[in-house]
Amino acid sequence: MKTINLIPNLILRTDSYKLSHWKQYPKGMTKVYSYLESRGGAYPATLFFGLQYFLKQLEGVVITMKDVEDADKFSKAHFGSDIFNKEGWKYIVKVHGGKLPIRIKAVKEGTLVPTRNVLMTIENTDENCFWLTNAMETMLMRIWYPITIATNSFYAKQMIAKYLKTSANDLNSLPFKLHDFGYRGVSSEESAGVGGMAHLVNFMGTDTLAAIVYSNEYYNAGGVNAFSVPASEHSVACSFGKENEEEYFLNMLNQYPTGIVSIVSDTYDVFNFVDSMSKKHKKKILERQGTTVFRPDSGDPIDVNVKLINILWNVFGDVGSITKTGHKLLPPQVRLIQGDGIDLKTLDQILKTVTDLGFSAENWVFGSGGGLLQKFDRDTLKFAIKASYGERIVDGNRLEFDIQKDPITSSGKKSKAGKLKLVKSQLDGEFFTVTSEHPHFEKFKDELEVVFENGEIKRTQQFEEIRVLANSFIKINSDVEYQNH
Repeated sequence: MKTINLIPNLILRTDSYKLSHWKQYPKGMTKVYSYLESRGGAYPATLFFGLQYFLKQLEGVVITMKDVEDADKFSKAHFGSDIFNKEGWKYIVKVHGGKLPIRIKAVKEGTLVPTRNVLMTIENTDENCFWLTNAMETMLMRIWYPITIATNSFYAKQMIAKYLKTSANDLNSLPFKLHDFGYRGVSSEESAGVGGMAHLVNFMGTDTLAAIVYSNEYYNAGGVNAFSVPASEHSVACSFGKENEEEYFLNMLNQYPTGIVSIVSDTYDVFNFVDSMSKKHKKKILERQGTTVFRPDSGDPIDVNVKLINILWNVFGDVGSITKTGHKLLPPQVRLIQGDGIDLKTLDQILKTVTDLGFSAENWVFGSGGGLLQKFDRDTLKFAIKASYGERIVDGNRLEFDIQKDPITSSGKKSKAGKLKLVKSQLDGEFFTVTSEHPHFEKFKDELEVVFENGEIKRTQQFEEIRVLANSFIKINSDVEYQNH
């Protein structure tokens, strides 16, 4: 995969102040052990995903003497003084051949873990490189993004599943109920690829082509693992002119006589367009070997969808059906897609409103852009990487000690202490964290597996494997807990 890496020197892919930390630790330091957790936030749990993408950037020889020399010059110019750990990085090149002497353990990608639990640990494997553990924090901390996107998408899937369960005949369409429209709304190509594939852990519909490319490159997805349909935009609709909306509509049906076709409908008057086109061309729509999808793209999502479903039911209700739950379902040749303003809150509001009015959630597909890939930050789930354990040599003796942050001004930022294990309860299957302070710590089975050690990736997961695992955590009848952010 050809990518443009604007910072090929791994040493510089960090926060400036981390270049100075190597000489700030206590004398005799030999080990720094750190961990990743979500300290709570918008959702009750996190869907772990994205680590393999970052590990593939750390694999093999990643540091050269030229990198060290370049970083040294850069640091002197940046700080105005000689603070760079030149000898430490040269040691990694000379002794380890440019491979990173660190060990990373992590839960399997696709696992749903309640917040405030350890998800990953990082530690140095060479006593001379204790400073390397947290030098890697900046790069590894960016896993907050794919985890957060995957988590939000997971809870959207669970929410849609709940409404389908209570209003539809089955859940067969669930993998295609939330389509990714986020490519143009993200901050970078990398965000599109990483965030887009995080969404594909839960769904199979996307217009973000980078998501498919990334999932194949970094997770061996096995080819095209997500799908889309022909759809119009306003430049198309406007080109026909306001007086020729019918010509525009028929052109879409004629250009795509079979399969799903999505028609943007709000260029002028969305209610008139859907009503008049449905009535005039009801026969043509019903005779198509496929589905005509009307797409509103403005206005209040709840109000617009309530009006449109009633318009469509008035036209097609005579050939519609009633689901086993007693809800109205349009014939399969007609559907709505709401792709404007969709996040968990509006998704919930729309589905609750229309199902309360007696319509099946099966009548809708949803699309989301910024609400799927962009309206998030590290504090959405309060992610942090913190040191929790260390070792140092004092007077010739090895001292093992816990490291813990506990600010009186913010109890929520209190970190964990000691070595950590993620344990799965044998009683209810729930995850919890055990620290090395526990008297039976060594007896607990750790769900964290070694994924990276001394430059080598030790565990590789296929994309489909992650999908299957993530889907196993869906609780169809559960309400979704979330905070609007």
